[in-house]
Amino acid sequence: MAKITVFSKNNCMQCKMTKKFLEQNGADFEEINIDEQPDKIDYVKGLGFTAAPVIEAGETVFSGFQPNKLKAII
Repeated sequence: MAKITVFSKNNCMQCKMTKKFLEQNGADFEEINIDEQPDKIDYVKGLGFTAAPVIEAGETVFSGFQPNKLKAII
């Protein structure tokens, strides 16, 4: 299983839903809050995204709360 990284922001409902989904499904993931670590913003933009959350797991990268894609990477 690829390492799962969630790039999140404060006060982001989709971020909260994504993290809750991963936790409820027992997934091991790392959260990087780009409000608290602004140096990561350029990295996320480099992936081609401008909205949080951005989920990265190996070759799979997507944005937003997408349960079907989350299930696929768990």
